[in-house]
Amino acid sequence: MRRRLVIGNWKMNGDSAFNARLLADLVHGWQRSAERTLAVCVPYPYLGQAQAALAGSAIAWGAQNVHAAPSGAFTGEVSAAMLLDFGCRMVIVGHSERRQHCHETDDEVAAKAEACLEAGMTPIVCVGETLDERESGVTQDVVVRQLEAVVARNRSRVGDLVVAYEPVWAIGTGRTATPAQAQQVHAVLRDRLRAAGSEAVPILYGGSVKADNAATLFAEKDIDGGLIGGASLKATDFLAIATA
Repeated sequence: MRRRLVIGNWKMNGDSAFNARLLADLVHGWQRSAERTLAVCVPYPYLGQAQAALAGSAIAWGAQNVHAAPSGAFTGEVSAAMLLDFGCRMVIVGHSERRQHCHETDDEVAAKAEACLEAGMTPIVCVGETLDERESGVTQDVVVRQLEAVVARNRSRVGDLVVAYEPVWAIGTGRTATPAQAQQVHAVLRDRLRAAGSEAVPILYGGSVKADNAATLFAEKDIDGGLIGGASLKATDFLAIATA
């Protein structure tokens, strides 16, 4: 049986007071479940706060990025071992915003996924197409290429991944892929994972998921949950999505 996950990506948002209220509300409102995992991926400066607030709770926490090297002269970067030191269980790698603004390549994303796996953390591997790519009819080519780079480098541990399909044109825009559009891409990714012997890898959907559309998205057979952006900053909305 595939795991069901809802993971919040705070992006570059929050401060100590806001975070304290949000985390307390999440801990109060979420009940431990054997079927579903709820988690938040927070900015580096707040990992200690998340660890203190969530330790012993039913909610996991993680980071939004990692460097591929274990240590060294990489000013401003953070290693997998450092994240593990703060109790992180998962790390987002290859988010479209980093691919776009930081020019991360497929190979770099694959190396970051490898660093997470070697540290015992779960990489949440993001894939997705731009609006131009969708309108050009190359969505499948793009997402398979992005996933294949990670699979090729981590072939013996593909089963330990989580994949998140986030159409770039739907992130923070208010536009959302229809359930049928999302399912079509998830089915392609599922086929690729099946070919790698890891059909049970969870595939999440991300891209303007809200409380009022989560249930219809999550009802599709190959959508195992969500990677949630803006709505994860509102406890009531995030919890509603997680229980959809």
